[in-house]
Amino acid sequence: MIYDVIRLVDRPDLIETAAEWFHNKWGIPLEAYLESMEECLTQKSAVPQWYLAIENSQIIGGIGVIENDFHNRKDLAPNVCAVYTEEKKRNQGVAGVLLNTVCEDMNNKGISTLYLVTDHTSFYERYGWEFLCMV
Repeated sequence: MIYDVIRLVDRPDLIETAAEWFHNKWGIPLEAYLESMEECLTQKSAVPQWYLAIENSQIIGGIGVIENDFHNRKDLAPNVCAVYTEEKKRNQGVAGVLLNTVCEDMNNKGISTLYLVTDHTSFYERYGWEFLCMV
């Protein structure tokens, strides 16, 4: 499988397509994605950031980094969010590549620790993530 992982800041022309894609996957209001992605494009701070895996001009996976992913522990920030791979592309390493890309990019921006709220604990451990606590 040949695909590209891109940062939204490098392809601002994809903002509406990306926001619609994430909205359709997670059911979070489209406006919330657009607002976060527009903030990302200003590049005023390291967070938020958005990333896409694209194959043949189609989004096959995506991931974001936001300040807080709907939890009360404000000290556990920033958060990886909205991790999703299209069903037909699962078990092919797309999510792992996205996670590694995010960690590397955020580390380059001076952020060495990221947090993630999930039910899929065993999935993320295979990529080096560690369980911290329940939130």
